[in-house]
Amino acid sequence: MNILRFFSSSVTIAEMEARKIRHDTTELWIRIVQPALWLVVFGVTFNSIKAMPTGSFSYIQFITPGILAQSVLFIAIFYGITVVWERDVGIITKLLSTPSPRSSIVLGKSLAASLRGVFQAVMIFALALALGVKIRLDPLDILGVFAVVILFAMCFSSLSMLLASFMKTRDRMMGIGQALTMPLFFASNAIYPISVMPVWLQYVSKINPLSYVVDAMRSMLLSGSYENLLLDIFALLLATVVFVTLASVTIKRLLE
Repeated sequence: MNILRFFSSSVTIAEMEARKIRHDTTELWIRIVQPALWLVVFGVTFNSIKAMPTGSFSYIQFITPGILAQSVLFIAIFYGITVVWERDVGIITKLLSTPSPRSSIVLGKSLAASLRGVFQAVMIFALALALGVKIRLDPLDILGVFAVVILFAMCFSSLSMLLASFMKTRDRMMGIGQALTMPLFFASNAIYPISVMPVWLQYVSKINPLSYVVDAMRSMLLSGSYENLLLDIFALLLATVVFVTLASVTIKRLLE
């Protein structure tokens, strides 16, 4: 019964967030601009000069999963700003005063972030196909990519909520979000192979969750080779569990 109430509370909170998206989709359309520019300008340009060793794939093929992961990362990592705003208007206070476990609140909000991530994924897919990028369209692989997107958005939105518990202002959250996104992005395999990185950066990329996300997406969208897929999913799942747990423990700090 407690488990059912936990998941019921999480779904209810996620559904509340989904209503906000349905009533105003402006943010979603604005957030698609940056990854679209990366794919159209950066991807097409480097594809034509063939300067990056991407094996049997063209550069624009190689970069498509990376840009998809980047677009979800940007949405998730700034999700804490929304939580801080909800604290300021009293919504978080009301949620924490209900019988719902704190972990269900964090889980519900992270699920809501994943809805935004799925929208981004659909847009990137559409853009890639419009540009003629050859990706595998096997239904199970596409479903697998969406599953990774959901888990990834939950992971980093939980991290963002964890940070919000300590930062407590929107300005600080904006600053910390910007300080995290670029290092995470460039210290991953999103836009270039790990083999071309300096040795020290290769070690950093191995503890970067974004690297595992991109690797999983490339397996399903490009190569069809699943040798590392279980490791990728395990690393992402482990990071998600850790961040959801920590965010659940610290979210009450927002009221202090």
